[in-house]
Amino acid sequence: MSTGELLDIEPTELKFPFELRKQISCSLQLSNKTDNHVAFKVKTTNPKKYCVRPNTGVVLPRATCDVIVTMQAQKEAPPDMQCKDKFLLQSVIASPGAAAKNITAEMFNKEAGDVVEECKLRVIYVFPPQPPSPVPEGFEEGGSPRGSVSDNGTLNGFESSTANRGSVDTHDKSTEARALVAKLTEEKNSTIQQNNKLRQELELLKRGMSRRQGGVSILLVILVGLIGVILGYVS
Repeated sequence: MSTGELLDIEPTELKFPFELRKQISCSLQLSNKTDNHVAFKVKTTNPKKYCVRPNTGVVLPRATCDVIVTMQAQKEAPPDMQCKDKFLLQSVIASPGAAAKNITAEMFNKEAGDVVEECKLRVIYVFPPQPPSPVPEGFEEGGSPRGSVSDNGTLNGFESSTANRGSVDTHDKSTEARALVAKLTEEKNSTIQQNNKLRQELELLKRGMSRRQGGVSILLVILVGLIGVILGYVS
């Protein structure tokens, strides 16, 4: 901040986040420290390159005024991002009730005996803020998140959260696996019981058939014997 007897000026350096082919603006705030109306005027060494709104005006007693400085779109970057442009802000006590339309060039003429405060402002180019990376830190493309371990051997931040979620997922999968094994075991036992029952029924069926076949053979022998007796009797 530049502090004079009339105005406080913030900031004292005009910082532009330089980008090619793009208009860039920054602002100045002028604070009137007096009980008088203070007129101001902004000049620059490169008027074709910058637009200042307002470039002249009046700051009311104990009030503030914002000045917007806009740099026109540039086709090429300066060497080493260095800028030699400068601004000069002049201020002078104006008559009570003065307005911007009452400001004249003679008001800032030191030769006329008026007390004119001046503040020089530098122009600085800074690199624009970088957009956030699409790949969060700790990740590799096509891979898994890399964990970091603190001095006490515990996982930090995101890695700890990921580990907790992994533990919960593993527990759930283990529970599901045990339930599936129990179900398959139950089905196996039921199948074995059914097989045993079928074997028993088959064995009983075989025994019944054998008994019926034995009864037919004895009946046949008795029948043949009776026929022989009858034939012998007839003879």
